[in-house]
Amino acid sequence: MADEPTKQKLWGGRFTGKTDPLMHAFNESLRYDQRMHAADIRGSIAYAKSLALVGILTKDEETKMIQGLTAVGKEWESGQFKIEPDDEDIHTANERRLSELIGPLGGKLHTGRSRNDQVATDMRIWLLDQVKEIEAVLIALIRVMVERADQEKDYLMPGYTHLQRGQPIRWCHLLLSHAFSFSADLERLRQLIPRILVLPLGSGALAGNPFAVDRHFLAKELGFQSVAENSLWGVGDRDFVIEFMMWASLTTTHLSRISEDFIIYSSAEFGFITLSDAYSTGSSMMPQKKNPDSLELLRGKSGRIFGHMAGFVMSYKGLPSTYNKDLQEDKEPLFDTVDTISACLRIAEGVIATLDVQPERMRQALTMDVLATDLADYLVRKGVPFRETHHISGRAVALAESRGCQLNQLTIADYKSLHEDFGDDVYDVFDFEASVERRKAIGGPSRAMIDRQVAVLREKLGGISET
Repeated sequence: MADEPTKQKLWGGRFTGKTDPLMHAFNESLRYDQRMHAADIRGSIAYAKSLALVGILTKDEETKMIQGLTAVGKEWESGQFKIEPDDEDIHTANERRLSELIGPLGGKLHTGRSRNDQVATDMRIWLLDQVKEIEAVLIALIRVMVERADQEKDYLMPGYTHLQRGQPIRWCHLLLSHAFSFSADLERLRQLIPRILVLPLGSGALAGNPFAVDRHFLAKELGFQSVAENSLWGVGDRDFVIEFMMWASLTTTHLSRISEDFIIYSSAEFGFITLSDAYSTGSSMMPQKKNPDSLELLRGKSGRIFGHMAGFVMSYKGLPSTYNKDLQEDKEPLFDTVDTISACLRIAEGVIATLDVQPERMRQALTMDVLATDLADYLVRKGVPFRETHHISGRAVALAESRGCQLNQLTIADYKSLHEDFGDDVYDVFDFEASVERRKAIGGPSRAMIDRQVAVLREKLGGISET
């Protein structure tokens, strides 16, 4: 006697043999896609309404179906939903439970709908909710950096290129440089939203919906900005997943870079900043150690997120058109990317909010050789071409090194021997605060430009995304 069709599966009618238990486990995704339970319920409620509008459901059936779906959603929220062995994914589980609650009427819900357009819709609904939360956390991080920079304008430090001391800057100038990177990340995150909010629902399995459901109605019900104009694209597109993971990869790259700066500056060799104990750990062997584990983990997790993005792109690149089961591999990397970037941004905010700045150590690191460019500029202001003054300033540095002294300890006769335009006012160059204040073009570290940068970032934080 032939086995009964596997009716518990949404695709079960064509099959009479039972699924190998190993294949069921291999195919099943409920263990991770159940986190989209609320999105799936929202999509199904909207779809039930659209079926009523075209006469597939009566008004009474629509009401019963929405009540049933709402009850299923409440079971998930309360932790009372009971998963059954044949629940292949969140869509199967919700429809199975709906039919248990309202009977055969539950079987009408899938009319004209496929899991192909259903899952694509669920993922977009779910991701938008996450993007809104991430946006808020990113704004909080930037705000902490901006407000801290505004309060710590007095602290001077060496600015570095190639990890070699270059010119004096303000500590807040460094902090704001990273804030501008995160501000660009915020802008890019907001730009993702219209591309997430393209509605696939109503695309069916691939060839569209045969019951003329009103897709613009569905878009309005679910808060989407547009509908997928091509049903083949609608069910097969995962660009929005990749684009979000690319965004997260770049954002965690910025987190990694500020982490590297702070790891260096918190070391005993620099001592420019001290991390809070709340974001540090000790050594299991060396009792004197205070390790910047929070920053090291932020630096390390950028690789994890990049790996998720790169891995899914490799899965995606070879797929033929429309839906293929390979697309099930979009969820775990996306979910982990969301969880990881959310945690990283919160940790970064905590680290920056609680660290202590050591302005005296920063000042001690400022040596007169970082004013060598100012020395060249001194002669430029007297009409000497910069290429010539650059060479002269370099000779002054070499002379000071040979004498074992600082540039401001060379005599006026020493300077006169290098160029006749040096005068007694050359010693006015050797003032770190004055050097920083001379850099008052837009983007520089002078107080006026710091105020400008703070104002620009505050204005950017005031932007509201359109959803």
